[in-house]
Amino acid sequence: MKHLVPLLLALCAVPALAQRTPLVTPAEKAASAVIVPDVLRAHVRFLAHDLLEGRGPGTRGDALAQAYIAAQFEALGLKPAGTDGSYFQQFDLVGITSHPKGLTFRAPQGTVELKFHEDFIAVSGVQAPEAKLEDSELVFVGYGIQAPEYEWDDFKGMDLRGKTLLILNNDPEDDPKLFAGRTRLWYGRWDYKYEQAAKVGAAGAIIIHTTPSAGYPWQVVQTSWTGEQFELPATEGPRTQVKAWTTEAATRRVLELAGRDLDALRAAAQQRDFQPVPLGVKVSARFTSEVRRRPTANVLAMLPGSDPKLSQQVVLYSAHHDHLGMKQGGKPGEDTIYNGALDNAAGVAAMLSVAKAFRELPQPPRRTILFAAVAAEEQGLLGSQYLAEHPPVPAGRVAANINIDGANIHGRTKDLTVIGLGKSSLDATITGLAKTQGRVVKADQLSDRGFFYRSDQFNFAKQGIPAAYFGSGMDFVGRPEGWGKQQREAWEAKHYHQPSDELRPEWDLTGAVEDVRLFFLLGANVARAPEMPRWNKGDEFEAARLESLEALKGGASK
Repeated sequence: MKHLVPLLLALCAVPALAQRTPLVTPAEKAASAVIVPDVLRAHVRFLAHDLLEGRGPGTRGDALAQAYIAAQFEALGLKPAGTDGSYFQQFDLVGITSHPKGLTFRAPQGTVELKFHEDFIAVSGVQAPEAKLEDSELVFVGYGIQAPEYEWDDFKGMDLRGKTLLILNNDPEDDPKLFAGRTRLWYGRWDYKYEQAAKVGAAGAIIIHTTPSAGYPWQVVQTSWTGEQFELPATEGPRTQVKAWTTEAATRRVLELAGRDLDALRAAAQQRDFQPVPLGVKVSARFTSEVRRRPTANVLAMLPGSDPKLSQQVVLYSAHHDHLGMKQGGKPGEDTIYNGALDNAAGVAAMLSVAKAFRELPQPPRRTILFAAVAAEEQGLLGSQYLAEHPPVPAGRVAANINIDGANIHGRTKDLTVIGLGKSSLDATITGLAKTQGRVVKADQLSDRGFFYRSDQFNFAKQGIPAAYFGSGMDFVGRPEGWGKQQREAWEAKHYHQPSDELRPEWDLTGAVEDVRLFFLLGANVARAPEMPRWNKGDEFEAARLESLEALKGGASK
């Protein structure tokens, strides 16, 4: 009996603990009611209006979007959290407009000339008026991955300095024990591949596009990688001269010149013992570029926490305010404005609605809430990168990031997609909140797309901050099985990164409201919980979190 007493006391304590830390408080539930379709729609209507000309970074439309968001924060009584007592965290972007003169492949057997836009898309890899490849040796390097934890190295120590690398998109997926099978990891992302090419000293890097491996059609590469491209100002470190994409058909023509078969090379690249393949082909290209600096800003606002100690910690909401600007060289009468209604005026509208809900609470939550409308996401997550590198508080004090990119525009769902389910302790809270809405949580239903590494939460996760990121559910109320997936695929094919991403009368935001209320309740729960969320043991970002927490201890001891 004496052994049962501690157990009985522990069991009795569980309900008491749950009572002290409820999933949702009555005040939070009441506050969530201010999140309604009409308010979401109104914010989207302004931010996606033609007058903002697509919110391209560094443009008048970009500045108008920032001013609108700052005005909304001010109207809600949120405190400025930018520089010099303002709502704006200003920084410069380097805009590079590249003019490729062609991409030429030569071998003893002949020459292949690829056509810009039709066969290849390329941008300068350097912030300079000229970039070039001069008879650079072409080497096929499989997926271009170095992953010690998987005992994987596609470079095998080969000297690749000055060479041009031909790289498969995505990561190997034949073996479920390697690279999470069909779930795309950071290793499968184009930005990782370009970074690796630079690290090994390559002069150029060419990624082979296929719709299955990229998760989007060639037209997305055409729209996203043409016109002015933006970067943060260059720092010390290696850079390639040229970053390019080629279509599968164009790549096959180049490989035929080398006497090689793409399918055979792709099959060889699935194995650990793959060796880089010099192709006996020389690559030449010459770019001229206009290079200029353009100002932009993240828009930051803060609701200070009410707890004397926990208010030093922060729950960070983020949503990017930029889009692609205006299409160059449009035909008369053609729609040339990339309005970005769903991507991501809708996400900013959601974040503003969450901020309004927090202001409805009778008193602020224990932890501080930071709202960040970040810039230049479409250009490579640049605004969130700048914020992560120049945070208002140390990363170890940021309890969690809740990132909002897009919205459900098709109605209510029975499910909720959590991108990165299984990575952190946030899962349990999200699952419980979804249950209160009569919904179930599902893992990323398009895990081969690598969505966790394609939006702003990735930059915060790299700093060790536990992050929550969501996709729309797929099981729609009153719709047949498979309808949600059909809508998703149709939207991606017709509207993703196209001028047709506009606010439409048929948008049904009832499902978006449920999602956004959950985002608010999740942040409110994290803001009052006794402990901060954590990455699950062994997660790829756990080490960064432990390091950021240790840095706080070091700072306290000084």
